[in-house]
Amino acid sequence: MTPAPESDAATKESLPLNAIRVFVTIAREESVTRAAQVLGITQSAASRHLAVLERHLGAKLIERRGRRSSLTDFGKLFADAVGEPLDAIAFAVQRMRRSRTDANRIVVRTSLSTFAYTTLIPNLQAFSEEMGATTVDLVTSLSAPTLTEDYDVLITRDLRVTEPSDHWELLRENIVCVGAPELVAGRTLEFAKSAPMLTVTSRPDILPRWLTAMCMESGDIQIGARYDHHYLALPAVTTGQGLLVAPEILVSRLVNEGLVEVLAGSRTLSGMRYRAYAIDRSGNPDLSRIFCRWLVRLCRSALAGKITCGKHDMIKGD
Repeated sequence: MTPAPESDAATKESLPLNAIRVFVTIAREESVTRAAQVLGITQSAASRHLAVLERHLGAKLIERRGRRSSLTDFGKLFADAVGEPLDAIAFAVQRMRRSRTDANRIVVRTSLSTFAYTTLIPNLQAFSEEMGATTVDLVTSLSAPTLTEDYDVLITRDLRVTEPSDHWELLRENIVCVGAPELVAGRTLEFAKSAPMLTVTSRPDILPRWLTAMCMESGDIQIGARYDHHYLALPAVTTGQGLLVAPEILVSRLVNEGLVEVLAGSRTLSGMRYRAYAIDRSGNPDLSRIFCRWLVRLCRSALAGKITCGKHDMIKGD
């Protein structure tokens, strides 16, 4: 028997769905390395999947020029053709899978890691007990959410969600300058010009906004240590390493417990708002809405000094 031509044999091979998924991610990330990171696989595995798909299609999808790579014309056409259907499949799978999940469980997604650390997580047990042992899974990510992600509630700062959802404004962000009590007790705003100012690189907007509101310039202050996130800077400010300009909601518990003190006259609005979205496609829409309403009360209680170490007096009621 004459062997079938290679092209005919290729058409009889199983459709390499995993390879297609990897390729679509490569096209979106514009990098094999970043695609591998997104998918949680090694770069060599991503390259192998790409090779399998190119062999199956009989055409090059990526062309490499030195250390750089880009889609071929055929690769662009194929990515456009399969990207949207693949999203639709993933979305359908998520919906079908979530319809069989625990009716007393929700997934909360947020980019506000320090807010989650200081305010949300310490109080989740109280919410769970009120709702009859509800489980809240928490996911943090700095990337923009997509329609195929598995979550019920989204907590954001100044990000509006376009997909169908109900939303609540949690708070209008105030920013304050704080320091250890022994450092700032009895001091006026002028003290901010002489003490080291800790900075947070994940929120580069805060210090310029605050300086403008305080009628100061960057040259008026002394820059101290830099930290990636507020949750890393908070222990530094409590131990007297300098002053810190931060969202009031993030330092409210430390203020209430006397670990830091607000520098007199340093409070101002940042212009940003925290919002919570209960996504319509949630598998537990009613529980998601209840959680968002509870979150509004939690933020009000935190700023009013009515919660300490995870216990608060505004759980019940709406």
